[in-house]
Amino acid sequence: MQEQKINVDDSQKKAWWHHGYAWLAFGGPAAVVIASLITVYIAVSHRDPVIDEDYYQKGIDINKTLANQSPDAETPQSLSAAQKNALEPAMLARNHAATGVNK
Repeated sequence: MQEQKINVDDSQKKAWWHHGYAWLAFGGPAAVVIASLITVYIAVSHRDPVIDEDYYQKGIDINKTLANQSPDAETPQSLSAAQKNALEPAMLARNHAATGVNK
């Protein structure tokens, strides 16, 4: 019997990192792993501040202080009819988002 020589071209002799499709297949997941490690680093090194237990009361106090400082500021009660009509779509959207009821 004669021994047959198999013709192997150069692309089959190259190592895996010489092929573009290998980088395409492994590059995406590798980028995701690197991005997740960066995200974990940012989350651990920049922790969220702890809020005060009485944050709600402090917010009310701030609102009262601001209301006392600017008595001439426009409040919803001091708006003209045209200004109230201009705000109507926003008020409806806010009420719909809060209650789920649409008028």
